[in-house]
Amino acid sequence: MNNKKIIGVDFGATNIRGGLVIDSNLSSIQSIAINRSGSIEEVLKDLFFITDQLFEKDITAIGIGVPSVVDVDNGIVYDVQYIPSWKEIHLKKIMENRYQVPVMVNNDANCFSTGEFYFGKGIGSTHMIGLTIGTGLGSGIIINKKLFAGANCGAGEIGMVDYLDHCYEYYASGQFFENVYHTNGQDVFERAKNGDPIALQWYAELGTHLGNAIKLILYAYDIPLIIFGGSVRQAYPFFKDNMWERIRTLAYSRSVEKLVIEISTLQNAAILGAAGLYFDHHQ
Repeated sequence: MNNKKIIGVDFGATNIRGGLVIDSNLSSIQSIAINRSGSIEEVLKDLFFITDQLFEKDITAIGIGVPSVVDVDNGIVYDVQYIPSWKEIHLKKIMENRYQVPVMVNNDANCFSTGEFYFGKGIGSTHMIGLTIGTGLGSGIIINKKLFAGANCGAGEIGMVDYLDHCYEYYASGQFFENVYHTNGQDVFERAKNGDPIALQWYAELGTHLGNAIKLILYAYDIPLIIFGGSVRQAYPFFKDNMWERIRTLAYSRSVEKLVIEISTLQNAAILGAAGLYFDHHQ
């Protein structure tokens, strides 16, 4: 990566976080609480504050991950989650005018995948998917060592595909416990750790739904490596058996035999992934 200095910035649920990435090393992490009720200008001021702390004269580029639909070519973000005022922000243009370096913008699930591909368990792979399993079900797709976001940054939105009476995200993410059993996912996790048979049964059901979602991924992309991110990955031991039971019903046995599922252990994956947008852009 030739000692490039990249600023990675992540818009999370509660904070804007940024860091300086040189090769595979992340340093100088900065954070500020998101002003959810702030105006366009107020939120931009917080973004500038983070970036200003990290900016140096030899910065190569800035990468930004945002939980929204993104016009990747033009760096326009639409309807950013948690920030009602950000309906249409020409973020790339704003940041390039201010800092005079190239700026790449993409959604948070895609950034998770670039983070794993360049800095985590995806290193050395050719094709992979990063699957974020938390309050939602999102994914970022790497094909031939290149992020595939689709024409409108909508590729990989497996969670939105119709499934049963709702969609995959309704049943195959942390929403499952609230939607179906009207209970808190963290409480279910704690109960499962203590061996509660009902909680373990609920995780088994989650695994079945997630296995069906992964079958859809395999039929669509035939990807040999899937890396789990998101909070639900911590419960993998509780749902993996049922998940794999469903995956093994795939019609193409060779795809199942070659499939590897990894659990992300990458720290600050979102910041690293935002920085990874630069390397993907120049791949």
